[in-house]
Amino acid sequence: MNLDHVFVCGHPALDFAATLRARRSARFEMFATPDRLNAWYLESGLVDTITPADEADVREATTVREAVYRLVTNRRLGEEFDREALAVVNGAARKTPVTPQLTMAGRHNEATPAQALATVARQAVELLSGPDVPLIKECGNPECTRVYIDRSRGMRRQWCGMESCGNKIKAAAYRARKKTAPAPAR
Repeated sequence: MNLDHVFVCGHPALDFAATLRARRSARFEMFATPDRLNAWYLESGLVDTITPADEADVREATTVREAVYRLVTNRRLGEEFDREALAVVNGAARKTPVTPQLTMAGRHNEATPAQALATVARQAVELLSGPDVPLIKECGNPECTRVYIDRSRGMRRQWCGMESCGNKIKAAAYRARKKTAPAPAR
């Protein structure tokens, strides 16, 4: 499994929710260590520098991530929000977020893991209460459980990303067609 963090979902809260990969099968945890959690916060562009996370930060982040995923799924399926997940996300969103600072070099976001998590929770609140809700879709790859914002023309996007899922599905369909196609006559 690729250990690189991937940002293909079109929204930071959805990319955060996608850090548990293949939820219906192999379940691959991207936040396996505090360093991997910090790497996500940095790679996402949420922060420029972050204080080291610990195991408690990882546990809290995975709890919030699962609550975000549950709420996104509720919203995508037109269901009522799960009350427990709602309490988790709202509780995290109430905490102090990342606060940008102006430095001689420009804007700088320095934060703790708790502040970064509060910011992600706030982004989830904004997403799930905003105009992009009708654009939320789940990847068409049965092995993938990423949810993304479909801003394609005609809303015809089927996969979270071509590199990760689209090419894989298209190649498998091509091989299947080739396998069942009759041999050319000579």
